[in-house]
Amino acid sequence: MTTTASRPRTARRWRAGAATAGLVLVLAACSSAPVVVPTPDTVTLQPTITPDKGSAPTPVLPATWPLTGVAGDVVARPALAVKIENTSMARPQTGLEQADVVWETIVEFDVARLVAVFQSQVPAEIGPIRSVRPMDMPIIAPLHGMFAYSGGQPGILALAHASGAQILSHDAGDAGFYRTKTRAAPHNVYGSPETFWASAEAGRTAPAEQFSFARTAQRAAAVRAGTPATTLTFSLSSASKPSWTWDAGSGTWLRSEGSSAAMAASGARLSAVNVVTIVAPHPPSGFKAQNNASVPTYSLVGSGEGTVATGGMTVPVTWSKAAEDQPMVLTLADGSAADLAPGNTWVELVPKETGSYTIG
Repeated sequence: MTTTASRPRTARRWRAGAATAGLVLVLAACSSAPVVVPTPDTVTLQPTITPDKGSAPTPVLPATWPLTGVAGDVVARPALAVKIENTSMARPQTGLEQADVVWETIVEFDVARLVAVFQSQVPAEIGPIRSVRPMDMPIIAPLHGMFAYSGGQPGILALAHASGAQILSHDAGDAGFYRTKTRAAPHNVYGSPETFWASAEAGRTAPAEQFSFARTAQRAAAVRAGTPATTLTFSLSSASKPSWTWDAGSGTWLRSEGSSAAMAASGARLSAVNVVTIVAPHPPSGFKAQNNASVPTYSLVGSGEGTVATGGMTVPVTWSKAAEDQPMVLTLADGSAADLAPGNTWVELVPKETGSYTIG
């Protein structure tokens, strides 16, 4: 039989087939596996930053003149207040256009007189200079500077000397006063501010800021929070009716006395960047003038109503003054400071009992 002889060949064929099948499986397995190509690690280097632990630098603001808020090369000379006449016989006055601040007051016989304060500019001449009044001391005391006038009653002179200001008096023979030949007495006393300042006492220096100023006209309180206006008309007394008209070309309020333009002796129109209205009691001072006429004063220690006019706009304010030698503070309805625009200021002191003003 041939069956026994065929078994080995069959076994060899099985083993060969199994080996071939195994090789096919191995190759199939190898061909289906993904090929992994190793890549080098990537390292990102961040810049080294050293933290700045110092505080932000403080902005350097330019120096400003204390009575105008105008930037400039400030000179540490004291404020010089001068009592100036304002009757028709005294106009046009000399030097008023260079004053930093002018306060307009009503004295006896319904006459207006001015307290002009100089510090940032030095006029060659100022006048006519007239006598001191009780209402002047609350105006000049906060300046801690110099006060020039031509004389006064003994009791009022005592108030001036007690104000803390350095007194310069024509009647006392102080240097810098003289009489001109172009006007009749008593309207002819004039003075040299340069000579006045040359006699400043040791320690007399630049005044503190008397009003709060914005850095720019656009940030002034009236411009930000006010209403448009073109005219300010005052009835301070039967003899004093000044007015102001907004002039956009110059960016100032132009002054008139009644219906006439108010001019300086130089030919310049009197003007102001800010016009501040203060309504205050105007009681008798207890002093008497000619023919036993009562000399009035203003009650400026306390508070009251007022208005600030800047940039063709006006805004109501409250004024307050804590003491005679403290500056007047102007605030808006929300209690914030009523900042003025940089520039000169006229203050109209309106008698609460008899005076009035109109905004048009």
